[in-house]
Amino acid sequence: MRSQPPSDQASHGREAARHGWVEALVTVLAGLVVMLAVAALGLWAAGAADLPDNAFPRVAAAAVVTAVGGTIELSGDAGELAETQGGLTVIPLSVTLAGALVIAAGFLRPLRHRAVAGTPELLGWAARVAVLWVLALIGLALAARQTFQISFGDDTLEDLGDLFGIPTPEVGFTTDVPLTVLFGLLWLAGVLLLALLVARGAPLPARLVRFQASVRPAAYAMVLLLLACVVVGLVIALVVAGTRGYPRETFAVILLGLPNLTWLAFTIGLGASWEGRVEGPFGLPMPHLLDQVLRTPDDSTLNLRTLAEYDGRVWWLVAVDAVLLLGAAFVMAARSPARVRLWQHAVHMAAALVLTVLMICLVGRVSARLGLSVLGIGDLGGGLSGELYLRPRLWTALGFAALWGLVAGFLGGMLAKGVRRRGEVTDGS
Repeated sequence: MRSQPPSDQASHGREAARHGWVEALVTVLAGLVVMLAVAALGLWAAGAADLPDNAFPRVAAAAVVTAVGGTIELSGDAGELAETQGGLTVIPLSVTLAGALVIAAGFLRPLRHRAVAGTPELLGWAARVAVLWVLALIGLALAARQTFQISFGDDTLEDLGDLFGIPTPEVGFTTDVPLTVLFGLLWLAGVLLLALLVARGAPLPARLVRFQASVRPAAYAMVLLLLACVVVGLVIALVVAGTRGYPRETFAVILLGLPNLTWLAFTIGLGASWEGRVEGPFGLPMPHLLDQVLRTPDDSTLNLRTLAEYDGRVWWLVAVDAVLLLGAAFVMAARSPARVRLWQHAVHMAAALVLTVLMICLVGRVSARLGLSVLGIGDLGGGLSGELYLRPRLWTALGFAALWGLVAGFLGGMLAKGVRRRGEVTDGS
């Protein structure tokens, strides 16, 4: 076999590099467009299109920034005698999920139909995507900035403001660009790594091939489990929209926060507890039942017992979780080599489920606070002041996840005993 001349090899390398940059650009742009479209449609359904000063595009950009872990800072200015303050931490996971699926598919497309890929090749392909992604993040972070003027609420308060020379209060939001880039890169790294772990046809470096028998089936099962939760939630949401009205509000929840709700419900069905509170004008994109539990004078606990006090049907979450987990465990065992023992299935499932629940607990937190005061007197903004938060009891959630994972993994392994293993990885691979 004749080797190519050095000039031909160099030309082929330059062509491959250019082609790689084009595919990376398409991947990043496709992910960005999908995320912006989902965020814009969700915000439109929520009524954000009526915001003043043509703020809608900037709010949509802010939603994408938060969807990849970026930071949005609320700010205010009302002169020396008045003060506005606030903070916001929430991830619109519908936007996050849409972008992750598109970017993962684009990242894997050039790598399909190959068994092994060198580490330098994988790192080079990921680096191209990362460089373009950073540029996109910087553009989004710089675009996600807006300021609004707010009224004191009535004529008396307006006169009081004029008397003391207090300017019209302003509130707005901006982004922390360095933190947005940092967390956005971490998000991208997680998406690309998970894509390599989940996709059976994706190549791995030769040194890592031996680990795919234990890691890939569990990773695939967890992604399938999370997507199944979202699909179940989507069906329920569509039924609610068609039978109980409020379709626009329901579609806003679907397009912005459906995974927030379904994954929260999944952890509650496992036995996890969340702590939260809703006070003031804030509301969470969730069913009225959850708002009832959280809107109390003191901090509230959100779990099966407290929800069942308002609606006994929440116990069905346990049955739904059991079915979903058993299905995921069966898929994991069926995709694993036949030599894997039952106790190993149980351990793999437990470890994977603990990591999955940990991820849900980290990305499912919600925190928002807004206040306006004049001369130290709070809430002069006509009910603008308020606070909400939702956070998990982490160790309890992880403990229940480990227990459920062990049981489901063992049972799933038993059910998959008679299943023919397709694409089995052998010791000699």
